[in-house]
Order: sequence, then structure tokens, then C-alpha cells
Amino acid sequence: MTTSPGRSDIRSALIALLTAAVTIAGVATLVTTIPSAEAAVLAAAVEDEGAGCAVPALPDAGSLPTIAKLPDPFTRLNGTRITSTSDWQCRRAEIKKLAEKFVYGEKPAKPATVTGTVSSTNITVNVSHNGKSSSFSAKVELPSGSGPFPAVVVLGGFGADTAGIKAAGAAVINYDPYAVGKEGTPRNNKQGAFYSIYGASSSTGLLVAWAWGVSRIIDVIEQSNGSILRADATGVTGCSRFGKGAIVTGAFDQRIALTMPIESGSAGAPIFRGIPGEGAQSLSSAYGEQPWLGDAFGSFTSSPTRLPVDTHELVAMVAPRGLFIMDNPHIANLGPKSASVAALGGAEVYKALGAGANITYWSDVQDGTHCANRPEWRTPLQQHIQKFLLKTGTAPGAIRISSRAAGNLAEWRDWQTPTLTSTPPSSSTPSPSEPSPSAPSSGSPSPSAPVPGAGCTATVSVNAWTGGFVATVKVTAGSSGTNGWTVGMSVPAGATVTSSWNANRTGTSGAVQFSNVAYNGKIGAGQATEFGFQASGTAGAMTPTCAAS
Repeated sequence: MTTSPGRSDIRSALIALLTAAVTIAGVATLVTTIPSAEAAVLAAAVEDEGAGCAVPALPDAGSLPTIAKLPDPFTRLNGTRITSTSDWQCRRAEIKKLAEKFVYGEKPAKPATVTGTVSSTNITVNVSHNGKSSSFSAKVELPSGSGPFPAVVVLGGFGADTAGIKAAGAAVINYDPYAVGKEGTPRNNKQGAFYSIYGASSSTGLLVAWAWGVSRIIDVIEQSNGSILRADATGVTGCSRFGKGAIVTGAFDQRIALTMPIESGSAGAPIFRGIPGEGAQSLSSAYGEQPWLGDAFGSFTSSPTRLPVDTHELVAMVAPRGLFIMDNPHIANLGPKSASVAALGGAEVYKALGAGANITYWSDVQDGTHCANRPEWRTPLQQHIQKFLLKTGTAPGAIRISSRAAGNLAEWRDWQTPTLTSTPPSSSTPSPSEPSPSAPSSGSPSPSAPVPGAGCTATVSVNAWTGGFVATVKVTAGSSGTNGWTVGMSVPAGATVTSSWNANRTGTSGAVQFSNVAYNGKIGAGQATEFGFQASGTAGAMTPTCAAS
């Protein structure tokens, strides 16, 4: 496909604009509004924008160190940290290669020949590559009105709110992943359209095979005359095993404007490192149940801390495009606590790119039935379709984590989110012999920034939705450091704090006081720690005060 003139420049300019807008009076915030006219460029014009990046040689599995916490998504393979929004393109390419090698298996580039047809009821796909060929099809359901329509690819046909999708004005493409990668097959005899092309013994798992199939559907839509379906407005969704497929599909094809996995469970959104301690389906079980994951993952099922990547970086691969993760806090086997950590970790990349308003994680639901259509999700589902596919909405993202399964990102990271500058796009990363200077982390002052005086300071960032909000408070120590700290603030009138993390709390409304817990009271001079809380009600201005001890 030929990139439309100026598309990359517009995309880079938008990220730069959003990055500039994400800091207000020195306080970072995830609450941003994207003008509807600019939302369209958040989907890329090509499947892989980082295909031209120079990715260094990847480590061998036997030489991987143990990393107890989540790997830093901002640190390159050569050890330097990215410093600008344009650096993300090639850093993302590194993460993609790591994920392919150690977790999912390789997703091949577009085959030599892809042809097909698009009608109001059906899409056909024909693929030829290296003398081999395969075909599959998908059914189409159009909404009322006149086209061309955006479309949401629904993997597997259950769990997705197809009525809500069509009511919002998008078509539904009912895609059978088993036609492309069949379950119930041994790893050395995989079956389906993907494996007809790349071999039954391919080390690529089903999730990437399913993603490859969606990419070929998009190829065919791009080749059509555009009178029925729009090539620039595709979403993907699915529940349970097809939720796993949905998030992998959105991560590996940057043409997908909106990714909506539902209750994906182990091998989906939940961080691999958190699954063993949560009581979710074990990694060995997920690996053995079906060949969802790549063959190489088998050596990590009992040692996920050796993985150089984790699923917070799968989330980050979707950035800055639309992402709506729907989760079920009532079923521990799905790993919802670990999934919330993945969302929070990936949201840090969204935030750094200035696109914090483009990610939603929602596990605050009452009904625990697996893959049920939930009334809590209908409105945000349609708002996401309006924003990312129809380009008519501006609703911000929301982080709504149920108290039943609330993960704590601070327990899983020892890195801070950098403030990325805006620079012209680059197609390669710095070589190991010419490292770029690391950006100062958000947890330490830059060389030119004055270190605060004795005591401490606190700043607050807010991610809000209708009826509630999450606040993240950063406590920065002054020149003497702290042995303990206390932060006071008045929450907005009518708001009630329902939960908090990384802090002790006194009060739920009005003047509320937070103090350190055992592990985060001691902060070095100029260093920082974070705590957070969730509240019901309407978000408003809050001015925290900090006292050190």
C-alpha cells in the first residue's frame, strides 16, 4: 500500500501536539481531549511503521538475565533510554522483535500476493507466497444507513456486543480464526490457512496466525473500491481465547485504529510475571492447552522473570491508537489483577506519547459471567467507535479498576516514565557505539532543574470518566530526602475516595490525608515515589500539600 502524502508528518505532529498538551502548569495529566478531525491519523497507513528500523541482534534465550519486575519499555536494547516521541517507532520495533522471538512467534510481512472481494455480506481472501496458496472468508453485517462504513473484526463470534457495534454505526466482520489457525492440533502439525503458507511445523503460535489473517482482511479492504467498507477505520475485538487474539492482532498491525480485547486471560493481557502469584491459569497450562503462544515460550512457563518483555509492552505496542480493555474481576483464573497491571504499565507509554486519553481499562462490572454482554461497557464501547472509527467523538479514556482485582504498578516497576521531547521522525536507533543521552526520569530532576528545598512536594494527575476518577500523586523529596511523608488534599465536593494504594489513608471525603507505607517512606534527595487512589464523583482541581519527616 502507498502511504498517503503527509500522513507520517501529520501523525508525528499530532503526537508532538498531544505531548505538549499533556503537561499543564507542571502537572502531568492523563485527561486529554483529541479533536475529532485529528483522531483519524492515530491509525497508521501501513501494517508495521517500524519495518525499516535497524534492530540490534537479539539475545539468545540461554543468556537472558532474571528481571523480577517489568522490563522498562523506554530502554533500548543497547541500554540507552529513548528521549523523544519519534524514538518510540524504533523502540517499538525492538519490542516487537523480542515478543516474536520469545513469546508469540514471527508474524511474516505481507505475502507476495493478496487478492479478494468485498461485498455487503462477505469478504474473501486469497493468498499466494513462495509457490503456496490458501484462502478463507469472513461474513459481513452492515449497520443501517449508507456506506462506506468503518468495521470491527469480531474474532470467534461470541462475547462481543455486535448489536452495540452496529448501533454505533460500524459494520461487523465475523471472522473465524480457526480457518487460519486451527485449535486442537499438535505444535508440529499446525493447520489452517496460515500454516498452509508457512508450514505445519512453523514455530509461530495461533494468536499471531489469527492476527495475520486479520491483516490480510485489511489488505483486501484496502484493495476494494471503498464503497462498502472504509480502509482507514478498522477495529478488532473478541472474548476469552479470542480476546487473546484481539489484543495480539491490534498490537501487530498498526492500521487497526481500535483494539478491544475482552476477558483475555493468560496469554492475553495479564502480565506473565504476575500470573503465578494470582491464581490465574498457569503459564504451563495456557501453553499446553492450545498452541496459542509460540513454540519458544515453552522454556519460560516456569520462569517468566527471564522474559525480556511482558504484556505491558504488548499494550504499549498499540499506542497511541485506541485501546479498550474489558476485564472480569470476578474470575481469578482470568488474571484480572495482572491484566490491570499490564494496562497501567502500558498506559505509561501512552502518557509519554501524549495519548493518555486513548487507553481505557474497565473491570468495574457487577456480573461475573464469562463473556457476557455487560451494560457497563455499552456506552464506552460506542464512544470508542465514535472516536476512533467514525471520527465524530472526543470522549477521554478511563481507568476503572474493580477493587476485587486491583493491581499495583508500583510493585512491578523500578523505572520511571520519561518526559519525551518532540523531534523529527527517525528510522533507526542509535548504535551501541553512539548512545544517545538518557532522558531524565520522572523520578529525578533534570540537570538544569533546581532540586526542591528541604521537605517534599506533591503533584497530582487525574484520569477521569463520568462518575469517577483515578488520581496518581507523585511525592518528590527535597534536598534533604525523607524518612517519611504525609500528603494532604481536599477532594472535590461530592467525591468519595473508594480505594487507595501505596499509602495509608485517613478520611474518604473533604480533607483527606495520605501517609507513606513501610516501603516508600524513605526517598533520596530529589527522588520521587507515587501513590494513587480511586474515587466516585466528579473530578476537579486538587492541590496537595506535602510534609516530610
